[in-house]
Amino acid sequence: MPSNGIHKVFFHVMGLILVGGFLMAPKPVQAGDRNTPTPYRTGRSVVMAPHGMVATSQPLAAQVGLDVLKRGGNAIDAAIATDAAMGLMEPMSCGIGGDLYAIIWDAKTQKLYGLNASGRSPYRATREVFAAKSLKEIPSSGPLSWSVPGCVDGWDILQRRFGTLSLAQLLEPSIRYAEEGFPVTEVIAGYWRASEAKLRKYPDSARTYLPDGHAPKAGAVFKNPSLARSYRDIAQQGRDGFYKGRTAQEIVHFSDKNEGLFSLKDFTDDEPTWVEPVNTRYRGYDVWEIPPPGQGIATLQMLNLLEGYDLKRMGAQSPEYWHLFLEAKKLAYADRAKYYADPAFAKIPVNELISKPYAEQRRKLIQTDKALTNIEAGDPKLGQSDTIYLCVVDKDRNCVSLIQSNYAGFGSGLVPGDVGFVLQNRGALFALDPAHLNTLEPHRRPFHTIIPALVTKEGKPWFVFGVMGGDMQPQGQVEVLCNLIDFDMNVQEAGEAPRLEHVGSATPTGRPAKADGGTVEAERGIPEALVKELIARGHHVTRKKTNGGGYQGILIDPITNMLYGGSEARKDGCAVGY
Repeated sequence: MPSNGIHKVFFHVMGLILVGGFLMAPKPVQAGDRNTPTPYRTGRSVVMAPHGMVATSQPLAAQVGLDVLKRGGNAIDAAIATDAAMGLMEPMSCGIGGDLYAIIWDAKTQKLYGLNASGRSPYRATREVFAAKSLKEIPSSGPLSWSVPGCVDGWDILQRRFGTLSLAQLLEPSIRYAEEGFPVTEVIAGYWRASEAKLRKYPDSARTYLPDGHAPKAGAVFKNPSLARSYRDIAQQGRDGFYKGRTAQEIVHFSDKNEGLFSLKDFTDDEPTWVEPVNTRYRGYDVWEIPPPGQGIATLQMLNLLEGYDLKRMGAQSPEYWHLFLEAKKLAYADRAKYYADPAFAKIPVNELISKPYAEQRRKLIQTDKALTNIEAGDPKLGQSDTIYLCVVDKDRNCVSLIQSNYAGFGSGLVPGDVGFVLQNRGALFALDPAHLNTLEPHRRPFHTIIPALVTKEGKPWFVFGVMGGDMQPQGQVEVLCNLIDFDMNVQEAGEAPRLEHVGSATPTGRPAKADGGTVEAERGIPEALVKELIARGHHVTRKKTNGGGYQGILIDPITNMLYGGSEARKDGCAVGY
């Protein structure tokens, strides 16, 4: 095309997007308001690559991890670098004020490793403190909702055991983005705007996250020099730069001034825990989760219950399948409310809860034509015989499934001084009932919603994935696995397919289940005929544009060894590979 033709095309395009002399900024997307693709048809192709792949919910963060792989770092290095970028770029969902869980497949030892890098309650956090304030539940925001953030200790122990690059090298891209700025993406801008009122309550939070008094719009450039400074402390001093240095001191000083319960000892004594992942076999695939206090075994319990039915014959859009899915969820979550807690403080019958005989006993409660209500937890002895998610696979097929969270959007809502991040509100997930297995005690881990997952086939990693979104996470994981294994969807279709979410189950905080059996929230892609059939079975169904959660997954083809990546349209993210 002649140069003058190029110029004509250029100015024609510019004329389409110029309004009043200004370039149109991307239209902001409200949190949870992203349009889903045509039901059961994907909006994106599967991403395919031979060497390495990273998937997460912010494109620049995924590229940070991919750059690490290309420069010779392994999957663990890339996961840490990606997570650091996510803490900057999706700050309402995660950050170094939150916790971290991970499952690692180590190619050298051909073994799985589980990491619980969740922090504990302050030593001064007792039930008596809350009783003196006439509180029957722990507040969902503010200083009393704090538990010690475990993320940085998670990075440290992962890097020391499996990493090949230093923390300084891994944090350098995020430090640069924090100082120079990055464009805020559409869905994240919607989340940010939804939290304006929460952040505005606290001066340090507003100063950090509300430039010019408002949440940044989609396309706005956001900088966080205070977070860059906190990252530099970690880069130079390791975990001690966070737990023993300026950051911890500033947090404790802020806590003392604002009726918090933190002491420096809470930070110096923080320690992550290596745990053995637990699994169930579902139709020949081994699905692995982190044991309690996380809720990962709810996924395993649901799969055990569903394995007794021929879902493939029923089909992905059948009311028969979705009814069974909802009933399995209710049964698993009744056990979750009673039994999921810190195993250092309570005896948790994990093996019994995820056993096949226990599932057979519980399955007898399911009626194919009637929804369950008023469900009690089971007796596992009868069966004896919640964020951001990222995944990475490298050239050697090391795999990392990592999830990291502040719990609620912007956590407790509080930025403690000039540190550049909010502190999580994970402490709100304790119960104050002394008889509850998840009751609050000093230096104890609360029940946790964030759950990374990994699936092996014949002893080799097959699928590395996770679903974000609090109580949605086990439900979403089961939906994705059924889509892949039972309904023959690909790695992209499995995450984009319309979802149901059941809300209203009892929780490990002591909050009871709704007496009417709760509510089923159906995404707009769920057919109306299916909704009517579920209502006829006794389910209370409401419509929702999109359900919570955000899915990322990387599948390793067992025949070709190629990597297939999926990243759903409910988030801003992507899978990238080389």
